[in-house]
Amino acid sequence: MKQEKTFLGQPLGLSTLFSTELWERFSYYGMKAILIYYMYYSVAKGGLGFDKTVALSIMSIYGSMVYLSTVLGGFIADRILGSRKTVFYGGVFIMFGHIFLSLPFGKLALFASIISICIGTGMLKPNISDMVGKLYPDGDNRKDAGFNIFVFGINFGALIAPLIVGTIGLNYNFHVGFSIAAIGMFIALLNYYLVGNKRLGDIGNEPSAPLTDVEKSKIKRNILLGTILFILVLGFMKIIGILNIENFISLLSIIVILTPIAYFMIMLNSKKVNSIERKKVLAYIPLFIAATVFWAIEEQGSVVLALFAADQTNNSILGFNINVSWYQLLNPGFIMLYTPLFAYMWTKLGKKQPSTPKKFAYGMFFAGLSYIFMMIPIGLFGETAKVSPFWLIGSWAIIEIAELLISPIGLSVTTSLAPKSFESQMLGMWFLADAAGQAINSQIVKFYVPGNEMNYFMWIGIVSIVAGIVLLFMLKKIKNNMGNVL
Repeated sequence: MKQEKTFLGQPLGLSTLFSTELWERFSYYGMKAILIYYMYYSVAKGGLGFDKTVALSIMSIYGSMVYLSTVLGGFIADRILGSRKTVFYGGVFIMFGHIFLSLPFGKLALFASIISICIGTGMLKPNISDMVGKLYPDGDNRKDAGFNIFVFGINFGALIAPLIVGTIGLNYNFHVGFSIAAIGMFIALLNYYLVGNKRLGDIGNEPSAPLTDVEKSKIKRNILLGTILFILVLGFMKIIGILNIENFISLLSIIVILTPIAYFMIMLNSKKVNSIERKKVLAYIPLFIAATVFWAIEEQGSVVLALFAADQTNNSILGFNINVSWYQLLNPGFIMLYTPLFAYMWTKLGKKQPSTPKKFAYGMFFAGLSYIFMMIPIGLFGETAKVSPFWLIGSWAIIEIAELLISPIGLSVTTSLAPKSFESQMLGMWFLADAAGQAINSQIVKFYVPGNEMNYFMWIGIVSIVAGIVLLFMLKKIKNNMGNVL
């Protein structure tokens, strides 16, 4: 009998999805490592010349819309195209988004790129993960290890991206850097298209719940009504003279924040949700809010901390110059360093490990401490001094502890607390926590201005720590509503 070919002991299809996601993340995080600088650098330096505050807000709402679009991407795969085609077309959108940035067409190319990458990432990101899960039959004990390998690929792509794209983009030319990101996505697509058919079988070829003709008509009507309403709002803003980029970002922020609120209301009032499931949704709400606060802080690594790296950090050590984009590799770097330690710790503790809400509370403390830590160099040396890069490294080292207390735990508990009739949509809610956090960022980063850095870090740090304390006080109520979920 011929032995089945495997990839590190896993189904061979994992190698295709692993490499596709690795290169997709390489392209995304490579672009993200230099985009903030491209936006606010002067035209003479190859940038677009945006005001720094506006650039910070654009970066935040961009990240928010990327995660909001995952809800749409999941719907397209489940109801229209199937995961296989949705991932491929998503990759095409992403590649063209990077190509737009690689062309010297200024702000128009930037906004075309943002739209294209938001659509593409929303189509690709949730569905490629879904395909990984479908590689394994029920009861296959290789599944957890397979996802660990897959996540390693994500972090490895994010790790090398700033070193390559960041170095070329900042030291040579922004557009060449964005071209490298486009090439990375092209490699992902090529591998996915040429090898996928051989290794993925019929996984994701068809939508799991195709739309009926009645549903198609209803969706078309809702899309039309939503588009008309959005245009009318923009028209009204234009008439009263408040339609500008700052207010447009604020409008998008409101939409993003209202989306999960609407989802929770729908679930809590649905006749398909029984009383036990409703309690679990109520238990999830404070965890969702905590996750939103966490992601608001964590996602500022490529926004506020990127600005701190450029303006307030001494990036020359013993004659060696640190490229400011390289700080972006600290996130995946610490995740890869900490993951085996956390895996060992949870295994060792077994049933003695903290409950999910308690892990969230601890995560909130660490998230807040990462910003309280950033107050120290400003207090010691002043707001105009250039400080050691080790302060930034230390802040990232702290926040990534918080990420491992919240991100993987949150993903797991989301699936466990989901009502039966809202399982897929509940998973989308986890992405919406990140979207909501970054939507909030698009407004609060406006306060990160010269002379206010100390207050900025202090108040955000305090909010996170207080949120952790509130979560601890709610512990008993949350655990009661969670039922048998740990």
